[in-house]
Amino acid sequence: MAKGLGKGINALFNNVEGEEESVQNIELKLIEPNPFQPRKNFDKAAINELSDSIKIHGVLQPIILRNAKKGYQIVVGERRFRASKEAGLKEIPAVVRDMTDAEMMELSVIENLQREDLSPMEEAESYQFLMSNLELTQSKLAERVGKSRPYIANFVRLLTLPEVVQDYLRDGSLSAGHGRALLGLKTKKILFHLLKSRSKRL
Repeated sequence: MAKGLGKGINALFNNVEGEEESVQNIELKLIEPNPFQPRKNFDKAAINELSDSIKIHGVLQPIILRNAKKGYQIVVGERRFRASKEAGLKEIPAVVRDMTDAEMMELSVIENLQREDLSPMEEAESYQFLMSNLELTQSKLAERVGKSRPYIANFVRLLTLPEVVQDYLRDGSLSAGHGRALLGLKTKKILFHLLKSRSKRL
């Protein structure tokens, strides 16, 4: 868990490993994806690698679910869920919790923010998602996720960049720092700097 996350979020994560009595095996066919999943793309190679590990060792950490009208919805653990299906499992160990939409939304996004491979755009979109759906200001969001308000503001500003620049930030061609350096420039100047930067790499 990242340092500084709000007490409410820490309580929701609260040591799943220690809740052995509440872990149960749930049929995969009864589980629905998270409707608030902020992650747009799942690395197929990484899912396959995790699937291979699950075939040998099983699912080492239970996923977190909540009750839905028909079955369950994933709160945390969609990669493990997908990899388990890929591995041919019929069931997966899970902890089922009562959770509101707001709690589920916040926990889902913050769980994704802990991932090291998150792109600058995914991080920016995650912050914007929480602010829009939970009606939070940048200051309130900063308190919730343990970041400074300027840190949040700098990432959210990346969403104002032209789509072509956002694509470069998304695929790792540009860093968040490069993206911020282009803020305030007109589109033609941005494209000039991008082409110049890429030509130096060739």
